[in-house]
Amino acid sequence: MKSFYHYLMKYRHPKPKDDISFFANNAYEDHSFPKSADHYDDISRYLELNGHYLETMAIFDEAWELYKMETNKQS
Repeated sequence: MKSFYHYLMKYRHPKPKDDISFFANNAYEDHSFPKSADHYDDISRYLELNGHYLETMAIFDEAWELYKMETNKQS
């Protein structure tokens, strides 16, 4: 299973048009982002302390739901 970070990178865009694209671009620039993590609690805890670039954790929750739906299809 690919990590959440690896999944999120497919949303990177030079001209972000939505909240998930902004999140992906900022996570890419965040060199401390837990790139190999695939557990909600680990990533959520990190973002609560370091995710100043997220307007709201709901953006992470939305991206996480997309990640889970896609990884469940691949299982």
